[in-house]
Amino acid sequence: MEEIPDLSYTYKPSDLMMAFMIFIIGLGLFYGISCNYITTEQKPNVSIAKKDLKYGFDTESHYFEEIEVKPNQYLGDILGLYGIGHRTISGLAEKAKDVYSVRMIQAGRDLTFVKKDSCSNPFCFVYQPNPFTYITYEFEDTIDVCRNFIDYETCIETASGVIETSLWSAMVKNGLTPGIIDKMEDALASSVDFYHTQKGDEFKLLFERKYIKDRPVSIGQILGAYYKNSQGEFYSVYFENDKYEGFYDQDGRANSSAFLRSPVKYSRISSKFNKNRFHPILKRRKAHLGTDYAAPRGTPIRAVADGVVSRKGYTEGNGKYIKIKHNKTYQTQYLHMNNYAKGMRNGVRVKQGQTIGFVGSTGLATGPHVCFRFWKNGKQINHLREIFPPAKPMKEEDLPEFFDVRDDVVFQLQSIQSASSDPIKPEATIP
Repeated sequence: MEEIPDLSYTYKPSDLMMAFMIFIIGLGLFYGISCNYITTEQKPNVSIAKKDLKYGFDTESHYFEEIEVKPNQYLGDILGLYGIGHRTISGLAEKAKDVYSVRMIQAGRDLTFVKKDSCSNPFCFVYQPNPFTYITYEFEDTIDVCRNFIDYETCIETASGVIETSLWSAMVKNGLTPGIIDKMEDALASSVDFYHTQKGDEFKLLFERKYIKDRPVSIGQILGAYYKNSQGEFYSVYFENDKYEGFYDQDGRANSSAFLRSPVKYSRISSKFNKNRFHPILKRRKAHLGTDYAAPRGTPIRAVADGVVSRKGYTEGNGKYIKIKHNKTYQTQYLHMNNYAKGMRNGVRVKQGQTIGFVGSTGLATGPHVCFRFWKNGKQINHLREIFPPAKPMKEEDLPEFFDVRDDVVFQLQSIQSASSDPIKPEATIP
């Protein structure tokens, strides 16, 4: 029988002491490594303070001086006050041509000069033409002109209101700017006559607003609009893809009309089409075969549709005027202009909404306005009573994609509580 070795061992006191020491050393090594590891991974974050930048320059190490460009003030004269030589000024003007010409710098706007400190000469100046862009003109060692873009955030917001006196008053009361009023008119151009709004009319809007550092700076795209009046309820949905771009009704028809309702924005009708009107200057009955829109002098006058300028001229009664031929059926005329837009001449082609002149009171006029005249088949008519053919709908194969967008926008518009509605009462709690 094979002998089994005796594996038992009798521990001596010295052996126990040695084992204990080895254990302590091992424990120390273990914790040493662990502590080093924890120290490396869980080291408290040392926050590095972000530098406060203005136009890309550190505000702590630069000095900024703003001046306003005065009317008829040349940029060269301004730069000369800072000791900037003619060669540098010429170099800046040449370099800026392909970026943002110095000729586009407007009076009334600010130029910001950047210096190393308050006592040194500037090495750069900055011009900001709009809230989203600024142009840096640097001339320290070399001349460089650069267009820079400011980060902004786009938020989707809603608004609603009820007309008490006018659409303008209702929208301003709800904190809306003239810009969005204009956009809403464009969105519902072919559905709603905004020159005949009534008390009790309602509107709702779904739109984008752009923010820079939590400060609202501009209105973006209107995504959806709703208007309710005595004629019914009207929706307009913004839709864009590879084929289409613009506002459409619920059936996918373009909400843009072949003709705009008015040649000027933010105006009022001061005199209607009337075949038996008493003329305020001639003091006798005379047919008024147009519609007068009163607006401040200098207000842009826009072409109501695509066409060709057939006549640019002046008469004692009409003052400065432009006549446009749109097609074989329609022509329009714009009277009493203060001045013409640049480039207007006989034979020039114009687009719908393009500025063709500016409101004035030339000719027989008691105040600044535009007399708008409309011809159909050679006969002057009241354009406000003309029913223009509806726009063609999208192709049938494109409608499903539009309907997906439409349903979402209409749902969001319907979810906006009307300003005329009673507050929504909470549902009763079921015990």
